[in-house]
Amino acid sequence: MGHAGSSSLTIAAQRIFDGADMRGPGSVRISQGRIESITFGEAAARASIQLPADAILAPGFIDIQVNGGGGVLLNDQPTEAGVRRIIEAHRKAGTTGCLPTLITDRIEVIERLAAVAEAGLRIPGVLGFHLEGPALNRSRKGIHPEAEIRVPDRRDLAAIKSFGGRGHSMVTLAPECVPASMIDELIGAGLRIAAGHSDATAAETGQAVNHGITGVTHLFNAMSQLSARAPGLVGAALDDDRLFAGIICDGIHVDRAALRVAFRCKGRDRLMLVTDAMPLVGTNDRQFMLQGRQITLRENRLTGPDGTLAGAHLTMIEAVRNAVALLGISLVDALIMASRTPAAFLGLESELGRIARGYRADLVAFNPGFEVVGTWIGGVGSMDEASEALQGG
Repeated sequence: MGHAGSSSLTIAAQRIFDGADMRGPGSVRISQGRIESITFGEAAARASIQLPADAILAPGFIDIQVNGGGGVLLNDQPTEAGVRRIIEAHRKAGTTGCLPTLITDRIEVIERLAAVAEAGLRIPGVLGFHLEGPALNRSRKGIHPEAEIRVPDRRDLAAIKSFGGRGHSMVTLAPECVPASMIDELIGAGLRIAAGHSDATAAETGQAVNHGITGVTHLFNAMSQLSARAPGLVGAALDDDRLFAGIICDGIHVDRAALRVAFRCKGRDRLMLVTDAMPLVGTNDRQFMLQGRQITLRENRLTGPDGTLAGAHLTMIEAVRNAVALLGISLVDALIMASRTPAAFLGLESELGRIARGYRADLVAFNPGFEVVGTWIGGVGSMDEASEALQGG
């Protein structure tokens, strides 16, 4: 589509968010998949792509927690085709980089995903994979299947560690449920570790951070809460500046007061917008099966038969919109939480999250109504039908 075959193009926009400041008008020249130059002043009249006057060009969104999309749940289709469907569904909402996420499952499912990980990483938009489980705390299981929650044995560990050299992959675990040596082993294999689905005390969390845990998975949800004499994982996450925290900004998972507290404590450089999205994103369906249980969508809320929240019906552009509305923060802050901060968590801060010379040309364009009008991954564009004319059809 459009400029898929060309090695260079120029995108002109009236407003450009470069990863730090909102600027413009200007133009971004892309060559061989990277940003060659960014010029401010008049938007280049002879640009290959002239964005609509109201559009904002920004670094593409990075989502580190994506269980599904386009009718596909990764656990059900841990295949190259399954990953591709998920990526395509989220790309329409501005996600140019993500970690397809496998929730707690049998070892065979982890091994099936491991077998296609190399091929999956060649799909534009896949930055790595996220294994959420199986080493979780049953008391904070959320929608994860209790029967499959376990301390990894050698076979599990071998499969999990195989993701270490594959992109920028991560594991969510309950630090109080595994020996510290296992955290060392996973980090030694090249994985990033986040605490989640955990009943850890603040002290246990601190010890895990000393061992190299750097993230917290969906802050406030499925974890020990903050109270006066037992700060829990929530308290530790809010207090410890070493920790990045993902947060589901859908107005359902986390109350707006809690969202604001998180933002005041963590700030835009440590708080990351995540979707925790399920297969219904990008479809008109109202229900799907999750490991034998029917999950139903009502008023944007996904729940299992017992009312437990089962992931989110959310896209990154919606998360950005919600962050501005619910937290009362600037669009700049929300965009940083959607791109530059997750890039930093993944160790990609010199590649992604900014529009600057030498950075990868992963970009999103959207209008003031928070509708995505185009995305580029490595400089290759995918504009929606209404914008096809911009690229000469």
